[in-house]
Amino acid sequence: MNTTQFTACLLYVAEGMIASEPRLTALDQVIGDGDHGIGIKRGFTALRTLLLSADFSPVDIGDCLLQSGTRLMTSMGGASGAIFGTLFRAGGKALAGRDEFDAPTLAAWLESGMQAIHQRGGAKPGDKTMVDALAAATARAHADVALTLAQALAHSAQAAMAGAEETSTMVARFGRAKNLGERAIGHCDPGAVSMALIVQFMSEFVNQK
Repeated sequence: MNTTQFTACLLYVAEGMIASEPRLTALDQVIGDGDHGIGIKRGFTALRTLLLSADFSPVDIGDCLLQSGTRLMTSMGGASGAIFGTLFRAGGKALAGRDEFDAPTLAAWLESGMQAIHQRGGAKPGDKTMVDALAAATARAHADVALTLAQALAHSAQAAMAGAEETSTMVARFGRAKNLGERAIGHCDPGAVSMALIVQFMSEFVNQK
């Protein structure tokens, strides 16, 4: 994907995340504050507005991600805004100057996002957070750098959702769910599902062409 196509991809992701609000809210009502879906919808609605703006003309993939992350961070609010904003902003910095989004670029974006999120909050795989989905997607993306972007995204989306579903077996280490202890077992982490959905919608966009 070139920068224009990547912008269209992010717009597709934003639309999908907005539509996923009820699902994410339902998940968060069980083990969180119940506002994760609302925050996601608010952030990605703001991102959609940015991407559709006549003034939005990113110079490359990195710039597109950086601006998108800043918009998410400033509009979503709470921990989710910081985390998902960091995912996009870290990718923006790592991919500065790149004008093509391919399988190696996907791996570089996910890796940079995972490292930045870990540095920001300390979450690691097994803590029942979005990092469980992100780490699974990252590992698969690294294994698939020789494939087409469509293939790599399809595999990473599957890995991310499997990682998100695996959080249902975990005791939370962060957030309100941490206070539930073993009562959080049996329920997926909403942030992990959100992370998996982002990759899933990217895969849908690329594979529908």
